[in-house]
Amino acid sequence: MFIDVVPNRKSRPTILIRQSYREGGKVKKRTFANITNLPPEMIEKIRAVLQGAVLADAPGGGLSGAFRIARSLQHGNVAAVLAALRACGIEQAIHSWHSSARDLAVAMVAQRILEPGSEFAAARSFRPETAVSTLGAELGLPDNVSDDRLHETMDWLLGRQPSIEKELAERHLSEGSPIIYDLTSIWRYSRTCPQATQGYFRDSKRGPPQIECGLMCDAEGRPVAVEAFPVNAVDPITVAARVSKFRDRFGLKRAVFVGDRGMAAQARIREDLEPNGFDWIFALRASAVRALVDSGALQPRLFEERGMAEIECPELFPGERLVVCRNTLLAEERARKRRESIAAAAAELMGVVRAVRRETRPLRSADKIRRRAERILDKRKMRRHFELRIGAGSFFWRRRKSSIAAEAALDGFYVIRTNVPKKRLSAAEAVLTYKSLGRVKRTFRAMK
Repeated sequence: MFIDVVPNRKSRPTILIRQSYREGGKVKKRTFANITNLPPEMIEKIRAVLQGAVLADAPGGGLSGAFRIARSLQHGNVAAVLAALRACGIEQAIHSWHSSARDLAVAMVAQRILEPGSEFAAARSFRPETAVSTLGAELGLPDNVSDDRLHETMDWLLGRQPSIEKELAERHLSEGSPIIYDLTSIWRYSRTCPQATQGYFRDSKRGPPQIECGLMCDAEGRPVAVEAFPVNAVDPITVAARVSKFRDRFGLKRAVFVGDRGMAAQARIREDLEPNGFDWIFALRASAVRALVDSGALQPRLFEERGMAEIECPELFPGERLVVCRNTLLAEERARKRRESIAAAAAELMGVVRAVRRETRPLRSADKIRRRAERILDKRKMRRHFELRIGAGSFFWRRRKSSIAAEAALDGFYVIRTNVPKKRLSAAEAVLTYKSLGRVKRTFRAMK
């Protein structure tokens, strides 16, 4: 490459950065840049660098001392996210017509992926004078985007929610397809949210008011619908609202409802799901798995060499299919957590023993000793594994080895229950469909 000075008759010459190359036996030139308007001293420095010289005022050589970067905006990540959003059809799902509200909504979705933050931070990143990326310019956003404008866009989106969910349902759901549903709690520190109330602490975060969110996805984990519930809503109660939405808004007359253990209330299955033509897949609670063992329908020793089997127990679950699975990695993890929890509870109980036996101001009241010990066991969820003997000024505890051994025998086991016939869904397919709940939980983690 070299600098070429092209005469321009009576005007000043044009100065170009060019490269020569040979084509068909002829020498030709390719122009890369027009630097006519640069200061003469900068042009001379560029010429020297192109000739292989090292500038004296450039630390380490090169052009670092000849140019100063005043500002740069991120673009590659913006282009990638916008391309992915458009490939997924997000813009058309939000609204089929182009509008400034739709551009702002798309910008908020993209910003949430690029750099999660508040609406105030998003508005600052959209304005040209404070932008850190080309997102605002790529979507043609106005220069004076404010957080109030973004709040108005969210209100506009709320009005569009039924249409957006209907569009997503038509894309991803069909008659008889699995519907994956789960709940999570989102806590709010704001005092101006009327939906946020005190209630069941799903994430064990006590103190701030919370909102209950139910998310519905297809079998691939793609979100289709979301709804807010009172924070004290019991999981099975929300199933009725989901079934109503499927039937009335989405026009689905048949589907396979997949939910977590907390939603598998027998009343909801018999009153809400089956009468409306919905099949279902749930997992059994630990107490129900223990009941299977006690009845003889489930024999853990038979799973030492196989990881999955389908069993029947008409006495406890008439007309249902039960698929028993054992995961060795899950078994090891549960055993580790139990060992750590038992050791931690034992260490804290020894603190109560020392408080009872100390010479100065010992703990004498039996009620106070009991409350302190039970608080420790409840915190660790280990009450079933410890036996306490409490009296006035006396305290003794020991591990219940039989209880620990009985629980350890079921480490790694989980049981899937469903009413879907074998000809429509094999045992392995039922397990894989239930495991799709993990995708919803990953969505919750990303959302939070």
